[in-house]
Amino acid sequence: MTSKTDEATGSTDALGYEQARDELIEVVRRLETGGTTLEESLALWERGEELAKVCRRWLDGARARLDAALAGPELAEDAGGAGDGGGTDA
Repeated sequence: MTSKTDEATGSTDALGYEQARDELIEVVRRLETGGTTLEESLALWERGEELAKVCRRWLDGARARLDAALAGPELAEDAGGAGDGGGTDA
């Protein structure tokens, strides 16, 4: 039996956040539903761990971009304010 999870194993690098999240939701649903063998359950668990890492990387990257965007104007203002007043006293 070949499932979507079996086919996608090992290809997490190419997944976008939404794809990884949706597949992770499906993995969790299958694990919660039961009816799988121990081997299938372990494979699903491992796939879920991989997918969770992909999601975490995407979220960490999004957080870094957001932090940089929010810090960008402050850094520009701080640098501009210090540069304007600092050179006239000398």
